[in-house]
Order: sequence, then structure tokens, then C-alpha cells
Amino acid sequence: MSTPQFAAIYARISSDQEGTGKGVERQLEDCRKLTAERGWSVAGEYVDNDVSAYSGKRRPAYERMLSDIVAGERDAVVVYHLDRLHRQPLELETFTRTCDASGLSHVATVTGDLDLGSDDGLFTARVLAAVAAKESARKSARMRRAYQQKAESGMPQVSRRPYGFELDGITHRPDEVAVIRESIARLLAGESLRSICINLNDDGMLTSTGREWQTQTMKRIVTNPRVAGLREYRGEVVGPGVWEPIVDETKRQRVLAAFEAKKMSARRSARTYLLSGMLRCGRCGNKLFSNIRKDSNTRRYVCLSGPDHGGCGRMSVVAEPVEQLLAAAVLFRLDSPQVADELAGRAARDERASGLQAALEVDQALLEELAREYSQGLLKMPIWRVAREPIEARIRTAQRQLAEATGTLAASAWIGQGAALRESWAQMNLDRQVAIVRSILDHAVVSPAKKGSSGFDPNRVDPRWLL
Repeated sequence: MSTPQFAAIYARISSDQEGTGKGVERQLEDCRKLTAERGWSVAGEYVDNDVSAYSGKRRPAYERMLSDIVAGERDAVVVYHLDRLHRQPLELETFTRTCDASGLSHVATVTGDLDLGSDDGLFTARVLAAVAAKESARKSARMRRAYQQKAESGMPQVSRRPYGFELDGITHRPDEVAVIRESIARLLAGESLRSICINLNDDGMLTSTGREWQTQTMKRIVTNPRVAGLREYRGEVVGPGVWEPIVDETKRQRVLAAFEAKKMSARRSARTYLLSGMLRCGRCGNKLFSNIRKDSNTRRYVCLSGPDHGGCGRMSVVAEPVEQLLAAAVLFRLDSPQVADELAGRAARDERASGLQAALEVDQALLEELAREYSQGLLKMPIWRVAREPIEARIRTAQRQLAEATGTLAASAWIGQGAALRESWAQMNLDRQVAIVRSILDHAVVSPAKKGSSGFDPNRVDPRWLL
């Protein structure tokens, strides 16, 4: 057998918790030493750090090595132990066929050589792969049980620092906690995720990984049971965590309900007018639609006729003055004591919302109990799934109904803030402005202009308040 001229060294470690790569570096050192002792030339080193061979995840360096073998650029493989190459028998067979087709027969390990071209060598490799697979499965089961016990005790499982917490997953970070609480309040007031993320990015606020905010990142944070002090395991809440909640579970459920309601409404186009859908024609009562007058490029709200709109087609108003008028009225009204009293009274009388929340909490507790019984082996997976389905359906329905029942409480985030909001109104993005207006204004009726009048007459606008 000729001496290999293009040997490949492969190193892999399943878990590198320190992130230092020391484990693979030790493997590489031993493999380099063995290669030198054999008098072989090292043509390339392939390293998969912190990647399991048992999990089925892609191993980029391993795949690159196979490609080089197929291309005839490698005629030997050196590895610390065969289980660094494979922990699955099927993967071993694929590797063996690749080597055989490419004429590669030299596979050296620090713990002993294998001749994959011989029956004895292949048999030994298969036995080692089967043993490695069995050990990996046993280790995986032990780890799952350990993770489950940790979850049931309320301890966090932290791979990277969660936003709002220190690296231990328990201690609050006050500045980030404030961001989460404000973001949830703004969401419950009707503001969009996009609007909130734009504000945070404009203010230079970054995520826990030092990146700019994306809507999905914010959604994961505000809907995560962690913010309500709950421990989740494999997608199920298994009980309270050992950390203090950032917000109570009622608020988190309202956030979930708000997202469910948005999913049902499914707005498709971005809003460009402050009062879209909130103005009514004083002649026929139909909605006014946003419209640009082409000859002057003037933004307007117009009553449109025809089968798709159904209005009288005889009324319009220039957008800018009516938007300024109603925005000023909303901000003034937010500081009105009567509005604060009315909101407090509605919250106290909202028995339907209280009942829905209570039913929601009961169903959440049932899901948690099912999760505990399943994790303890008291329920088989098919039974567990069947039992979950009607409960989850009730939860989705209750969340939608809760969003409807608590819709008038959206203004609670803005009550008493009118003066402060007025100062920053011009700098706000449109989504946030709309959320504030919608929290207190149901709609406004716009009457036709008087004959012979010029300019905008504020008396044409009659606001109809939610509060």
C-alpha cells in the first residue's frame, strides 16, 4: 500500500460550553503527532466544534472533507477515535461507501487503525459505531431527564443571556426590564411591534446579543412565559420559575390575545394616513377613504361611491387639518379627569373580561398539569396530544374574546400623558400615533362644508369617543 500524500485530519467535540475550542485542539495535536509518526503529509484539517454527530445536525467541516475525498484530493483520514467521525451506523456506511468508491483505505485513529476495505476492519467499525450510538442515546436520555428535573424545580436553562436578565437567568437587569414593561404597555395600547422596534433602534437600544431589534425578536420576548415568571420546557409551561416576574401573567395573556386578534384582522398594507377607518361621512354615514387629489397632490379623506365603497360620493375633507385637530383633541382628552374616572369605572365593571381571564388561567393550569404528567411518564404521547387539543382550542378562543373585551382598556397606557405626548408627537412614527388616537377615539363624523366657505372649519368635525 502506497504512503498517503494528502491526509485529512478530522476533529469534533459535541459540546464546547466554554467556547474556547480546547477540546478539538487537543484532538488535533494528537492527530498531528500520529500523522508525523506515519510520515504522512497533512493536506487539510477539518474541525466541527460544538456539534453532535448523534443529533443529525449538519457538520459543515465533515461534509467538506467528504467532498474532498470524492474529488480525489484526500487519500487518508486521521481522527482521534472513530466516534469523532460517526455515532450513527448509517452514517458510517455512507462514509465507507464514499471511501471505497474513491480508493481511500487509510483510516488511522490515535486509539488504533481500521482497514475499512477488509471484512474484519468494517465489522469492527460497525460494532464501534453501534456502541457509540447506544451510548449517545443513553446520554441523551440522561440529559433530557436532567433538563426536565431542572425545569420542574423552576431553575432556568440558559445557553445565552435572556433579555431582561443577567447571565444566570434569574437576576433582573433594571434597564432592560423597563424596556420590556414599556413595550408590553405600548403593545396593549395598540401599537405595532414594528413601531416599538423602530423606536428602540433609533434610541440606540440593542438586544442582549448586541444587535438591532427585529419584530420577531421582540415578539419572542414579550410572549415568552419567562417574562411572567413561568418556567417552560419543550414548549409547555411546567410551573413557576425561581425568578421574579417582569409582568404578571394576566398582561402576558393580554399580549397573546392582542396578537391573536391581529392575526384574525390581518391588515395587509402599511398605513399612510393617521385617521384611516376612523372618519364617517356626515351625509350618508359611510366610511371616508384616504385619497390624493392628483392635480394638487393634496391628501384627502373622501366619501367614495360605487359597489366597492357604497358611499354618496359627495363629501371630502383635506387630511392635514382634520388630523391635526383630532390629534390635539385626543392628547387634551387623555389628561381629562373625567376620562380617567370613566376608564377606572369600566375596568371595575368589566366582569366579562375577569371571567374570561379566570377561565384562561384554569385552562393554562390544566395544560401545565398535563405537561407534568407527560414529563413524569404518567401519560403516553398520543393521549397527551388528544387531551391538549380541546384545552388549547378553548385558550385560543378565550384569548380572542379577551382581546375584544379589554379593547377599551388600551388607553390605560396613555391616560395622564397627554402633555408629554404632545411634546414628542412630531417625532413619533405613524404606527404609534395611530395607536394613541385609536385608544380613545372610536370615530369622527365629518359634515359637508358650508357653501361659500373657504379654509377648514373645525366645527365640521364631531368626534365620538370611546372614553
